[in-house]
Amino acid sequence: MKTSTFLILSIAGVYGAVLHAAAWSVNNFLMTGPKAYLTYSSSVAAGAQSGMEECKFQFGWERWNCPESALQLSTHNRLRSATRETSFVHAISSAGVMYTLTRNCSMGDFESCGCDDSRNGRVGGRGWVWGGCSDNVEFGERISKLFVDALETGHDTRALINLHNNEVGRLAVKATMKRACKCHGVSGSCSIQTCWLQLADFREIGNYLKIKYDQAHKLEMDKRRMRAGNSADSRGATAETFHHVHATELVFLEDSPDYCTRNASLGHHGTEGRECLQTGKNLSQWEKRSCRRLCTECGLRVEERRTEVVASCNCKFHWCCTVRCEQCRQLVAKHFCARRDTPAAPNHIRRRNKGHKR
Repeated sequence: MKTSTFLILSIAGVYGAVLHAAAWSVNNFLMTGPKAYLTYSSSVAAGAQSGMEECKFQFGWERWNCPESALQLSTHNRLRSATRETSFVHAISSAGVMYTLTRNCSMGDFESCGCDDSRNGRVGGRGWVWGGCSDNVEFGERISKLFVDALETGHDTRALINLHNNEVGRLAVKATMKRACKCHGVSGSCSIQTCWLQLADFREIGNYLKIKYDQAHKLEMDKRRMRAGNSADSRGATAETFHHVHATELVFLEDSPDYCTRNASLGHHGTEGRECLQTGKNLSQWEKRSCRRLCTECGLRVEERRTEVVASCNCKFHWCCTVRCEQCRQLVAKHFCARRDTPAAPNHIRRRNKGHKR
């Protein structure tokens, strides 16, 4: 995808569609806001994209697998959804933006930002002091709020839920940070250590938020009071509900639809045609149960197809300095969800290069 298209999709698409903002985009903000914010636009786009890629990884073998429709469809009958899945999309996208801004800051990509040395010289614990170059998460958090939270222009319960889940994502970046240390002392005795905080791998943040997704809390609103509209009674009902919500807890308002079945109006493709896993090395129990979860429990059958995969093999190093490989073909059995009333298709061979994105 070209950079310009990527920027529009990631910023206007992800935060205009996935995050269910109104008819408003970061591009508008960049045109009307301080010119300094233009410096951060590419980092925001890259962060939003990394968030969606992590979403696809975390839900790769689930009925809802963070499909492309999550980037393109935000409303149904002009009502914004607030399901468990959209709570994760908000959190992981917000975390991705903050993470990328923080990392680029520490790498010196921004003239106005550098390491966080605010605690340097202080005693951090027994045998170590703060020092070095800590990742500047405060900067990443501040700038990401300007971009992400500003997209939520509503004042209703859904807007509050979206803002809350955005914050859960940012708190996840902080909660997963690692302490790195360097030893000092005579002959490497490590009598004292200098330590700093650095970002965890983004996969760890994804894993952290996936647990939060599994534990997400559904808000039970007082519908009688909510019908009062924007009155003080309605605002009071909303405030009382959020009073009991922990800052690190993902929340949602509506039950998830049936992701087994295709629903074009909601942008859900169903699980028919989805690949699942039955055999393979180092599969988790969750992955091993994917055929049951995606196919049989959704009223579909598991169909095996044999595919010819073309991959590089027998690679040899030639002086100096090239690597030459042969092209090897191998039949690989893959499994897909198919309708029970459809006769099994004969095994067929499809050629594709290894690593080709489907």
